[in-house]
Amino acid sequence: MPRRNDLHKILLIGSGPIVIGQAAEFDYSGTQACRVLMDEDYEVVLVNSNPATIMTDPEVATSTYIEPLLPGPVTQVIEREQPDALLPTLGGQTALNLSKELHELGVLERYGVELIGADYEAIDRAEDRERFRSTMTQAGLRVPRSAIAHSFSDARAALDQIGLPFIVRPAFTLGGTGGGVVRSEDELEAVVGRGLSASPIGQVLLEESVLGWGEFELEVMRDRADNVVIVCSIENLDPMGVHTGDSVCVAPQQTLTDKQYQKLRDQAITVIRAVGVETGGSNVQFAVDPQTDEVVVIEMNPRVSRSSALASKATGFPIAKIAARLAVGYTLQEIPNDITKATPASFEPAIDYCVVKWPRFAFEKFPGAEPGLTTHMKSVGEAMAIGRTFKQAFAKALRSRELDAKPTFEVDDDALLRSLERAGAERFDRVLEALRRGASVEDVHRLTSIDRWFLNELADLVADPDAPFAGQRTYKSVDTCAAEFAARTPYYYSGWERPPAVGEVQKGDRQGVVILGSGPNRIGQGIEFDYCCVHAAQTIRELGRDAVMVNCNPETVSTDYDTSDRLYFEPLTLEDVLAVCAVERPEGVVVQFGGQTPLKLAAGLHAAGVPILGTGIDAIDLAEDRSRFGPLLDRLGYQAPPYAAARSADEALERAADVGFPLLVRPSYVLGGRAMEIVYDAEGLKHYLDRVETEPGRAIYLDRFLEDSIEVDVDALCDGNRVWIAGIMQHVEEAGIHSGDSACVLPPHAIGDEMLEQIRARTAGIALALGVVGLLNVQFAIHGDSLYVLEANPRPREYSNGHVCVKEVVLPFDRFAGSDSLLGPEMRSTGEVMGIAPDFPTAFAKAQAAAGSKLPLAGTVFITVADGDKPAATGVASMLHDLGFKIIATRGTAQAIRKMGIPAETINKIGEGSPHVVDWIERGAVELVINTPVGTGARADGWEIRSAAVARKIACITTMAGGMAAARAIAAARRGEPEVVSLQQIHAGARVRTGAGDARAA
Repeated sequence: MPRRNDLHKILLIGSGPIVIGQAAEFDYSGTQACRVLMDEDYEVVLVNSNPATIMTDPEVATSTYIEPLLPGPVTQVIEREQPDALLPTLGGQTALNLSKELHELGVLERYGVELIGADYEAIDRAEDRERFRSTMTQAGLRVPRSAIAHSFSDARAALDQIGLPFIVRPAFTLGGTGGGVVRSEDELEAVVGRGLSASPIGQVLLEESVLGWGEFELEVMRDRADNVVIVCSIENLDPMGVHTGDSVCVAPQQTLTDKQYQKLRDQAITVIRAVGVETGGSNVQFAVDPQTDEVVVIEMNPRVSRSSALASKATGFPIAKIAARLAVGYTLQEIPNDITKATPASFEPAIDYCVVKWPRFAFEKFPGAEPGLTTHMKSVGEAMAIGRTFKQAFAKALRSRELDAKPTFEVDDDALLRSLERAGAERFDRVLEALRRGASVEDVHRLTSIDRWFLNELADLVADPDAPFAGQRTYKSVDTCAAEFAARTPYYYSGWERPPAVGEVQKGDRQGVVILGSGPNRIGQGIEFDYCCVHAAQTIRELGRDAVMVNCNPETVSTDYDTSDRLYFEPLTLEDVLAVCAVERPEGVVVQFGGQTPLKLAAGLHAAGVPILGTGIDAIDLAEDRSRFGPLLDRLGYQAPPYAAARSADEALERAADVGFPLLVRPSYVLGGRAMEIVYDAEGLKHYLDRVETEPGRAIYLDRFLEDSIEVDVDALCDGNRVWIAGIMQHVEEAGIHSGDSACVLPPHAIGDEMLEQIRARTAGIALALGVVGLLNVQFAIHGDSLYVLEANPRPREYSNGHVCVKEVVLPFDRFAGSDSLLGPEMRSTGEVMGIAPDFPTAFAKAQAAAGSKLPLAGTVFITVADGDKPAATGVASMLHDLGFKIIATRGTAQAIRKMGIPAETINKIGEGSPHVVDWIERGAVELVINTPVGTGARADGWEIRSAAVARKIACITTMAGGMAAARAIAAARRGEPEVVSLQQIHAGARVRTGAGDARAA
């Protein structure tokens, strides 16, 4: 079929910030789609709110808008750009829901915008739980017995029909948000209430329990001529009851008979046709009863999904790229396979290896959170491994996880066995340990319902861990066709075979440079490092060398088969990277773009004789080791907070008195502020040292915490002789909030020119003194009139350019009930958004809206703050009162506010009895909460207040600087919807200016 020449300009909507359930895989799919459509000579308009993505690079689309993914801003983009079509299936659930809303508001019809890929009816049939159930039934497919509920009374009425336990699945949500299992009538109100609140249409599906059944997914593609291919089958090792994003998965499926598998294939094809997804990829999920072989359809995503990225990387079949071409009229047989260059996309991929995906969790960041796994996704990233056998792939996946601490197990064997019954982040570590201690496969199967085939494989692995790696390591190609045709795109994994093993690596005459990626996404090391790795690969290729990428993250653009000249899908361990280097014999290895993961490998690579390009290992250690970095600052004459390093708890307590409280305490070489805390006295330090484990021989750093200071982040480039300042960002929150969790503004909005010149000069001085060749991030604190150096990192962060840009973070507290939402020096955000506007208040308001914490324009604000914050609170209250807000506050805060002549109603603290503040929040009588901490722990009023606000999606601000910024932003938002602006417009007006000395600022 011909390409659609009636379309000229196509709008794509991104997925917004990285959140649990919707991560970097949509940067990968969106980037692929943009490139394909641009290659086809369409104009591409992209809207996304996430600045850390490749897709928001200005060269990826014709026009790029970093704007909140809300109907107002996107309608403005449509009005300005006048696109012919909207492709809604490549930006995850966010893009799908927003596209549906734009249709329902009449925006698409008003401007003549056609939905392509999946139309409104197909989206609604797949996402509306009631319509999907009806559609499947009409197609003759079995779905679990279920009922739709819009209220608690609906749910109670359905109990007799579906029985207990049952699954709660909210409509139009991502990553199982708001879902769960109701095992008793006592749990009904809490679980159903959470689901109704999470669903944008207030609808939940109450579904017959199929807990313990096998869970399978099929990735399906269809073209407008009704050709359908199955791209990949995926089997979850965890049985039904654990969200597929939290389950260890294997591709292709391992335990179905051919007859069973053909049945799933037929049903998947029936599903995509019945729902009416005209073109593109869909993910269909099934449950299979291991006793009876009964199959039920669980759900389908009428779009590219997280599993689509896994399927693409597992097979080499670029689902998003093909989906984009199908959406503009091509059929599968007209699209060539990029890997083989000899077969069309209508040939289903066939693979002669095994792929295992392992989720990466961050429960250590959220003390108090329920650690069990259920239908409500909680993982923050994933690693993928490829092997010749399941055992090879499973063991490689184990070492790809990059855990911060080794799992701990019960000493008692019976207690260990009992712990297997509940799914959790360490379940497979516990299974391996139980088998190691002599537990039988039958015992483990009885407690977990994990298929016996997998358990037998794991028992073999425990019995002889080295057996899968006997023989010779060699590198094989991912070719989509089980070696039937030669692979033309070099995409490799290691396997072990009997010698003489034949490798398949193909190299040309050009010298190679190895780039180490960042491994699985986790809090503190996310998509921004992938962004840097991709740009590094592009630049190395432009310089006439081969870019060789090593990474194990299936969600990313860096592991796209055409980002580099050769891609090795391997764990980022010293052993595995050295093995790649032995084959490649590169000019050198670049370690500074992938975050802390490659930096940790630098010393081992250097010791093995592998050249480190860019910043050397001594400079890396000099920046990371406080005991070396401090004297360097002294030599430069730069101030730093008083500090000390200790190698034992006793030494730490002794040195603390010299440094002085309050202290910022952290282990050395941490990622994302892991185990970093502020302690105010010796008792607090002792409590910290009792709780936090540090690696033997690694130092504990004690730094004086500078209260009431302003933090500043500076990103710079250095070639060894000259320094360029890429951006100076001022934190909106006061010092003490991790830079990854703080809103930031660029350029700084409250720092004088003299201080800015001092910051530029000291950044340049540090870069040159360290010997940096490449990127450097320096963090400063302005305390009074003095500038203090906090730390320097010889690796990237993220930065922006043009206008006033405000970065705001997205926090996952709704996923971790029981964890306090108070921010501190340990990073907890999963992603970020950016607001761009001509002034700070408008940019801040945009950033809040993009982060899902849209500030109210009217209503009631509740304020309760610590004594030291009461003077600042009166200023915030004054602004909000002038804007027409009603102020309510607890007794002490209300008295302080009233003393300044501002009306404030007093309400009870929780301990003073009802009606108290949480009652007000729960009945929807509060639109904004400003609460700074008084006391700690789950019994403190602040913890209860913040938890209630998070549960009801009420904006909750925990610093006074944030409160003042919010008040200014509300005033700006009251003036009307801010204007949208494209990056291309901004960059056309950008200019470079010279800074102080040899530093330059852009």
